[in-house]
Amino acid sequence: MLGISHSTTFLYYITPDNQYIRADWYLLLIAPMFAIIFLNLAAVIKRRNKLPRKYFVAFLLHLIPLQISLFILNVVFFYMIVMVLSLCISTLSMFAIIVYNQIESYLRQQREISHQQANILVLQMRPHFIYNTMTSIYYLCAQNPLQAQKVTLDFTNYLRKNFMAIACEGTISFREELEHTKAYLSIEQAQFEENLFVTYDTPHQNFKIPPLTLQPIVENSVKHGLDPDSEPLHIFISTRVTNDGSIIIVEDDGAGFNFDGNKENFALKNIQKRLEMFCGGTLEIYPREGGGTVVKIFIPL
Repeated sequence: MLGISHSTTFLYYITPDNQYIRADWYLLLIAPMFAIIFLNLAAVIKRRNKLPRKYFVAFLLHLIPLQISLFILNVVFFYMIVMVLSLCISTLSMFAIIVYNQIESYLRQQREISHQQANILVLQMRPHFIYNTMTSIYYLCAQNPLQAQKVTLDFTNYLRKNFMAIACEGTISFREELEHTKAYLSIEQAQFEENLFVTYDTPHQNFKIPPLTLQPIVENSVKHGLDPDSEPLHIFISTRVTNDGSIIIVEDDGAGFNFDGNKENFALKNIQKRLEMFCGGTLEIYPREGGGTVVKIFIPL
C-alpha cells in the first residue's frame, strides 16, 4: 500500500506547496496497521494468565503506544512526533526485556556455580578429620561412654548439616548455621581437649545467610590457628544488629594463615562470592590486634 501511494493519489498526495493531503481511500492504508496491532493486543490480553507478568507488561508497552499514536496521527491530528515517540517506547520496552532476560540468565548461572562450589566444599571434607573423629569415638567408648555418645551425636549433626547444604539452593537461618558450627567445634574440642576454647556471644540470630558460611570460616581458624604443641587456641564468635543489617565476627588468637595461598583461600573466596550473590553480603579478613585473625561478615537488611 505504501508503494502504491507513491505513484498514485487515491491514498494521499503532496501539493506543490508541500501540503499533506489525505485522499478518499486513505483508510485503506491505515486499516491494516490498526488491525494488526489490535489483533496482537487482543491476543496478549487473552493470554495474560499464561504469560509471565514481565512479558505481559512488556507486550502492552510495545503495542498500546503504537495503537494510541496511530489513532492520534490519523484521526485527531497529523503530528509525526507522536509516532516517533511511540516507536521509541515500543522499541525500548522490547530492548528492556531482552536485557532483563540476559541478566536473569547470568544470575541464575552464577547461583548454580555457587551452589556447585558449596557442594564441592561438602565433598572435600578433610579425610583426617573424619578418621580422627571416628578414632576418638572408638577410644571414648571405653574411657567415657557418655562423652562418646555426645561426640557421636555431634558428628551425626555435623554430617547431616553438611549434606543438607547440598540440597539447599537459597539461604538458611543463622541459627541453623550456628548449630552446624557448634557441632563441628564440639567434635574438635573432644579431640583437642584443653587446647581449644570457644566463646559464643550470639544474641542476634534472626537473619539468613547462605549455608556453609560460618562453619568453614571457623574450620579455617582451627586448621591454621591450632597447634597442640603451643598455646591453646581461643575462638570468639559474636553477632550484632545494626541499622543497616547484621554482623557476624569470628576471631581467633592463633598464628593466622597465609592470605595469599590460593588453595587455602578457596573456601573463603567461595563464601565471599555466595554472600554477594545470595544476600548482597560482604566478607572482610584482617589480622587481629595481639595476634590471630578476624573475619567479619555483613548481611544487609
